[in-house]
Amino acid sequence: MSTPGTPAPTAPEASPPLKRALGPKLLILFVIGDILGTGIYATTGDVAGKVGGALWLPFAIGFVVALLTAASYVELVGKYPKAAGAALYTQKAFRIPFLTFIVAFMVMCSGLSSASAAARAFSGDYLGEFTDAVPPTLIAILFILALAAINLRGVSESVKANVVLTLVEVSGLAVILAIGAYAVFSGDGEPSRLTQIETGGTGYALLTGVLGATALGFFAFVGFEDSVNMAEETKDPARNFPRAIFIGVAVTGTIYILVALVSSLLVDSRTLADSSGPLLEVVKAGGVDFPPKLFALIALFAVTNSALINLMMASRLCYGMANERILPPTMGKVLAGRRTPWVGIAFVSVLAIGLVSTGEIEGLGDTTSFLLLCVFGVVNIAVLVLRKDRVDHHHFRTPTALPVLGAITSLVLASPLADRGADVYVRAGILLLIGIGLWAVNKAAMTAREKSGTAAG
Repeated sequence: MSTPGTPAPTAPEASPPLKRALGPKLLILFVIGDILGTGIYATTGDVAGKVGGALWLPFAIGFVVALLTAASYVELVGKYPKAAGAALYTQKAFRIPFLTFIVAFMVMCSGLSSASAAARAFSGDYLGEFTDAVPPTLIAILFILALAAINLRGVSESVKANVVLTLVEVSGLAVILAIGAYAVFSGDGEPSRLTQIETGGTGYALLTGVLGATALGFFAFVGFEDSVNMAEETKDPARNFPRAIFIGVAVTGTIYILVALVSSLLVDSRTLADSSGPLLEVVKAGGVDFPPKLFALIALFAVTNSALINLMMASRLCYGMANERILPPTMGKVLAGRRTPWVGIAFVSVLAIGLVSTGEIEGLGDTTSFLLLCVFGVVNIAVLVLRKDRVDHHHFRTPTALPVLGAITSLVLASPLADRGADVYVRAGILLLIGIGLWAVNKAAMTAREKSGTAAG
């Protein structure tokens, strides 16, 4: 953020505004499609490996945490319908430019690590049902480049692609639920597994094990926060966002808990944990003649959707941060013909290509959760601080108790109590150091421009 007297950046002001292409129905599908995808299709097995047969429990807890924080986002996006999301709310609440930049950078990195996890999931066991002849890393890179091209073409095209992919991925989860219903009515499965919590200990070990599984499972819920970065491309955001976010979280939370119940009912937790395509194991064990290759194809569409939306979010965040003078004005440049933030799209795509080589699905997914849980803690506090700031239009107001509980639960899940691997903290720490370096470079550039302007005057 600039200090008073800093010359306003010219590039974002000279660029055309973003196109308001999202109506209420598209927005609801966007939120659902953003949340559904890589998390449930790829990390169900990892959650089972941490908690055992009661793998529905972490998803149920994660649903509550997501709902608490979603209420804060709904209030803030209605109050401040701008593309910068959490960074905007942080700056308005605390007026600390360095904190604003770190929050914005953490959100961006969370989207990129999520997209990279999706790219890794795309090149893993689900694709392995068809071929293993191409190196996974090369597939992941080509995958990112293809999505960048869709993103560059336009938000309308990107969101329409999202709608198609959302319907496909929902159909895959519907197959899992149908298989589960068939198993229940046929008397198949092991209901006793649903209450088995296997964290390697009792007391403190049990607590940290459940929290660790919840923190990892929370990766499946991230996405609703992406949608607030589309505020400037949404028709009547103060009216449409509350319903879209609450419906999106409720629908996906219900689906996740049911899918977790079916997975544990039909497949042993060890088998799930050993597979990077856990829902494929459910299909094979369900006693229903559903082609595994067809389900694998559906799963590939699902992770594609997750990556597409995360790359869209990150590029819009670059655009928003440029308008807020956190990043250089160049990041706010919009392609005149397509009216998409082309510099932001190019920048985040390059970073995502770099990230695909830093870890596997679990590590990248847990990094995503950790970064966003830290951000969620700040956002839940910000909504309380900003209650003193009045705006001249009507917007949703969440009950005070919800952001208080949201801040507490988010920070607990981000803490060492969640028993996550050291590699997650190392990766997040390196990303933050990169962010601090970029902030220092940008601040120095802004100071130089100020001095140049003063000298010229």
